[in-house]
Amino acid sequence: MKKREIELVKPDEFEQENHFYPKALNAQLHALVSHFFNLDHERILKRYSHLNPQVDVDALRNLLNYQAKHFHWGGSDLFYVTTESGNRKMVVLETNSCPSGQKSMPPRSDSDEHRGYKYLIENSFLPAVKKKKRLPKGRLAVIYDKNYMEVSGYAATMADLSGEDVLLIPHFDGEDSVTSFKDGVMYVNYKGEEVPIRAAFRYVTQKPWNRLPVVSKTFIFNSTLVCLSGGRNKLLANKAYELFNSELAETGLKINMPETIKDVSKLEIPLWVQKFGGKAVIKNPYSNAGQGVYTITSQAELDDFMKEDYPYDQFIVQSLIGHYDWSSSSEHGRFFHVGTVPNKKGNIYIADLRMMVYSTPNGFSPCAFYARRANTPLESELTTASWDVLGTNLSIKKGENEWDSDTSRLMLMDRKDFNQLGIGTDDLIEAYIQTVLTVIAIDKMAQNLVNTKGQFRIKLFKSLDNDESLLEEIMV
Repeated sequence: MKKREIELVKPDEFEQENHFYPKALNAQLHALVSHFFNLDHERILKRYSHLNPQVDVDALRNLLNYQAKHFHWGGSDLFYVTTESGNRKMVVLETNSCPSGQKSMPPRSDSDEHRGYKYLIENSFLPAVKKKKRLPKGRLAVIYDKNYMEVSGYAATMADLSGEDVLLIPHFDGEDSVTSFKDGVMYVNYKGEEVPIRAAFRYVTQKPWNRLPVVSKTFIFNSTLVCLSGGRNKLLANKAYELFNSELAETGLKINMPETIKDVSKLEIPLWVQKFGGKAVIKNPYSNAGQGVYTITSQAELDDFMKEDYPYDQFIVQSLIGHYDWSSSSEHGRFFHVGTVPNKKGNIYIADLRMMVYSTPNGFSPCAFYARRANTPLESELTTASWDVLGTNLSIKKGENEWDSDTSRLMLMDRKDFNQLGIGTDDLIEAYIQTVLTVIAIDKMAQNLVNTKGQFRIKLFKSLDNDESLLEEIMV
């Protein structure tokens, strides 16, 4: 891949065809999705509490109105699952800081040129920058290590809304860094000049903690602290969910997640896979974009996993959600995928839903969402590698810092694709609430990992995640 240079993005340079997938450019938002975007918090509360009378409405209202301190925007990946008795729910697989999604969203109206880029920058990023006291003098920037289509869209939108030139800064793992930090302030070497940055929108996804400090005087949206607290750390995310679920115990609310075994060494993995009936999902806690996730449905797949070497010492093992005939047995019973509406060939596919939300001065708001289906249909008997049936991620790693995307499996929220998902308004509301709960859980974990002086509590972090390989990477 040709090394990208720093770009200076000026106002009035936003061109739709540069920042949306071709199939999303002329897509029309599904009427049901449009209706969901027009629901305010009170209508959501009324509907959700009507269907879930055990929920404390005031507690949920406070959560929807919560203002994040660190985790300003995030996206959860959710599976729509059911039990043999027909108890359907949205289950959170993981929550990502700096998630993708804008380039796949149809417009909310004909005049909606910037779409979700504008909603996020105008309602979340710029208010958060304004709220920060004593920011250093300097420019606005977007820093990234993949997804150029979206990051350039954020930069162009930020330039339009702020009226300032914005630096678009490539920041790839393993390459010579163009940034440096002096007394907590980010500087970038642009055309031979050390330029200070007062606030940066971050889309750095691969080990961001090894080149961005956990805390800084430059405002980074979201900070590396968020990634370590659960936004890019599945191990701490699960601990954050469990802690928050304990806090929510009296409210009737709960983050739904697969049964998860944490802090697992490689040698222990076969024992935990056996505990789940020989079917499980093994995850490297610090990977993303579909990397480092291994679905195990047979002894052969487990043997293949155990033969390999891995960069980190700790794993998590989760119950596997598949077909009713081959899902894990967990303490919550057996869940299986609802899947897509059968196509003309009668094929049902596993699909996930990515729900992106952001925090504003008035609480949370949905921003963008899309779905992704697996490559191979879901059948009662597995005749192929399980990842073909279970894996929904679209990212394809072509080489070091080089990515492609399989858009043939992307499902838009438009009139054509949305109906295939078989979900309705109540499912979108539940997905939204589940995503908000996970973002708050990780935000609270992030708050616990800094002291009153704003310094990273490395000893506490080490007690929660004692992985030497990870600890050596963290730039404090």
